[in-house]
Amino acid sequence: MKIFSPPRPGAGQAGPTLRIFIPFAFGYFLSYIFRVVNAVIAPDLVTDLNLDPSELGLLTATYFIAFASSQLPLGVLLDRFGPRRVESFLLLFAGAGAIIFAVSHTLTGVIIGRALIGFGVSACLMAAFKSYVIWFPANILSRINGFQMAAGGVGALAATTPVAWTLHFTDWRGLFWALALFSFASALAVFLMVPEHEKKTEQEEITSQITGVFQIFKSPAFWRIAPLTTLSQSGYIALQGLWAGPWLRDVANVPQARVATILSWSALAMITGFISLGFLAEKLAQRGISVLTTAVTGMAIFIGIQAMITFAVPLPSPMLLVLFGFFGTSGILSYTALTLGFPKNLSGRVTTSINMMVFVAAFCVQWAIGAIINCWEVTASGNYDPAGYRAGFLTILCCQLAALVWFWIAGLKK
Repeated sequence: MKIFSPPRPGAGQAGPTLRIFIPFAFGYFLSYIFRVVNAVIAPDLVTDLNLDPSELGLLTATYFIAFASSQLPLGVLLDRFGPRRVESFLLLFAGAGAIIFAVSHTLTGVIIGRALIGFGVSACLMAAFKSYVIWFPANILSRINGFQMAAGGVGALAATTPVAWTLHFTDWRGLFWALALFSFASALAVFLMVPEHEKKTEQEEITSQITGVFQIFKSPAFWRIAPLTTLSQSGYIALQGLWAGPWLRDVANVPQARVATILSWSALAMITGFISLGFLAEKLAQRGISVLTTAVTGMAIFIGIQAMITFAVPLPSPMLLVLFGFFGTSGILSYTALTLGFPKNLSGRVTTSINMMVFVAAFCVQWAIGAIINCWEVTASGNYDPAGYRAGFLTILCCQLAALVWFWIAGLKK
C-alpha cells in the first residue's frame, strides 16, 4: 500500500520523512514503557501476586528472553519482507500479551503475557534501524538513530512519574489494558503510514540469508565489540528496567514516593544522552574519530558509574542515576558502527544479531540479580538487604570490565 511518495535525502520533504519516523518512534516509545514499567509497579506486583525477589526478576526478565528468541529470524524477515509488514504484524502480539497480563492472577499467567509482549515489541527498534538504512544517507544514521532511541527514552520517562500518577486512578491491570489499545493503534499506524521500499532487487534465497547470519558471527570485527556492547547494554537494561527502583528504596533510603521522580530524572538523562551522543558521534566522525571509539569511551565511563553505584560512593543518588541514564545510552552507538562495517543488505541481520545477544544477557542479568538478592533475608518491612544488591551489581561489573579488556586485546591483534 503506497500512502505517499517516499523521501529522498536532501529533497527537503520533512512531512514524508516524519511519516516514516513517527510510527516507528511511537512503537519504540511503547516498547520502552513495557520494558521498564515494572520498576514502578513492582511493589504492587509483589503484593498482588505474592512474589519473592527471584520470581519478580524472572517475571520481568521474561520480556528479554522472548525478545531475544525472535532476533535472528527477525533479521532475516526484515531483510526479506521489509520493516513495515514485520513490525505491524508483531505489534498485534504485544497487544494480546498486555491483555493476558492484565487479566492474569497467577505468576504463570503474567509470565505468558510478558513473554508475548516481549515477542510483540521485538521489532520496534530493529525495524526502525532497517528502515532508516533504506531511506536515509549513512552520514546521518547516528543522528536519526539517536532520535529513535530518544523516543524510547520518552517511553522510559512515561513509565515513571506518569505511571505512578495513573495508578491513583486505576491499578496496574487497568494500565495494561490501556497499553494493549495503544499497541493495536501502533500496529495500524505502521501499516498505513510507512511506505514500501520501491527499489526492486533480486530476492535473496532463504539459504543465502541464513549464510549471511553465519558471516556476521564469523567476523572478528563483530566479536571484538559484541561482548562489551552486550554486557554494557544488558546491565543498563536490567537495572533501569527493574532493580534501580528497589535499589533507591533499600540502599539509597529514598522514600517510595520519590522513587518514580528520580527514575524520571534518569529517563530524561537517557533521552538527552541518546540525542546528544548521536550528534557527538556524527561530529567526531567528521573529524576522523570513529563512531566505535566514541561508543567504547562512553561505555567505559558507564562502567565507572556502575562501580560508584555498586560500592555506594557517597554522592547523591539522583546524581548517580542521572549519570547512569546519560552514559548508559552510549552502547547503542556500537550498533551504528557495526552496521557501517557490513554490506547494506545485511543491516537487518547485523543489528538483530547483536540485539539477540544483548537481550539474552539482559534476561540472565535481571534474573540473576534477583536470585543473588534472594540469598539474603528480607527485612520485616519487606526491604531487601543492601549486601545482596552489592553482590549482584558487582557480578555484572566484573563481567563488563573483562569485556572492556577483551576489546583492547582484540584491537592489538589487528
